[in-house]
Amino acid sequence: MAEPNSKPLPVAGKVLIIVENLPVPFDRRVWQEATALREAGYEVSVICPTGKKHTSFEETLDGIHIYRHNLPLEASGALGYLAEYSAALFHEMRLSIKVLRRHGFDVIHACNPPDLIFLVALFHKLFFGKKFLFDQHDINPELYEVKFGKKGFFHRLLTFFEKCTFKLADGSLATNETLKGRAIDTGKMPPEKVWVVRSFPDIERFKRTQPDENAKRGRRFLAGYVGIMAEQDGVEYLVRAMDHIVNVQGRDDIGCVIIGDGPDYDRLREMSAELKLTDHIEFTGYMSGEPLLQKLSACDIGVIPDPPNVCNDKLSMNKVFEYMALGMPFVQFDLEQAKIDAGEAAHIVPDRTPEGLAQGMMELLADPEKRAKMSAYASDRAQREFHWDIEKHSMLDAYRTLLQPKAPAKIEGSVSLSQ
Repeated sequence: MAEPNSKPLPVAGKVLIIVENLPVPFDRRVWQEATALREAGYEVSVICPTGKKHTSFEETLDGIHIYRHNLPLEASGALGYLAEYSAALFHEMRLSIKVLRRHGFDVIHACNPPDLIFLVALFHKLFFGKKFLFDQHDINPELYEVKFGKKGFFHRLLTFFEKCTFKLADGSLATNETLKGRAIDTGKMPPEKVWVVRSFPDIERFKRTQPDENAKRGRRFLAGYVGIMAEQDGVEYLVRAMDHIVNVQGRDDIGCVIIGDGPDYDRLREMSAELKLTDHIEFTGYMSGEPLLQKLSACDIGVIPDPPNVCNDKLSMNKVFEYMALGMPFVQFDLEQAKIDAGEAAHIVPDRTPEGLAQGMMELLADPEKRAKMSAYASDRAQREFHWDIEKHSMLDAYRTLLQPKAPAKIEGSVSLSQ
């Protein structure tokens, strides 16, 4: 009787994921992708910045090798972003060579922003024949236009970088059908080389729990926001909406909790204090796990304050899926893609001002029957559709396609010897 084979099973492939704007595992989408690949038999390494309490330069979590680097500054202005991205590229190139020597990889999986990681992929593709998979999270030319209110030279440069990224990529992942169309139409990628992978939370873990009893501070209603706080995220609209609710409408029964952090965090807290809203708005900073769920479970409504523009209209927002997973009705502006994602779970505000957002919040809080219907719709749809265990297979299909052996070329014009 033969002895059982004690050799370890061969890995399905080796992957290097590079993300520049958020650390891992804080970046939920990237961590979900990394763990899904590891569970499917791939060896996974990740390069990312430090931050969000993740300060180790090297560590292995759940079998995933993580290499982190510092960034010299938190960018503001075009030249600031150029300095940040240049520093990130230096570290990504340096660490990619270290990962290649220590672990090896077959595919570079690049998560934007920015659209400059293709330069690292270009080096490894030219010299070592590695595959390149582009994971498009944001649309950077439009983001630049929104941030700086113009197009000009840097907008054209970002458009060029995006086209270079698509041109070099062997495949692309998109967070929704709108971005898939962009990869095909703008990026000229074959449709069969673009896969939609939506950013759903794990609904087995991300669900309502015992609410934080102190979150409402004795008030009847609580509105909640969770997410990044950068200028383009529109959290200032929410602060000014609360100013209108409290200081103009004279409502003392509505509070607000703002969860998360980002480059605009300190400015927004100062603005809240100047408007005398400290007792009505709680800024919690970054939260995760059970404390986050307890705080959100105390909220009566969620708020998506991102203003409509050429960037936000095309993006799928994590907040939409997270609020729906919790069965939380929410208020948002008239955002094209977010309306598709949210369906009847969102109360749409047509007036694109803080006052309009405030009015929408008060209308929804005044209608418990509508909130109940929206909550039921959100919960039911999340249970039916928001399954990362299903969604991840689209990404795994991309990897199987990229790494499948090429069929031998047919020789044209061959002559049968039997003729």
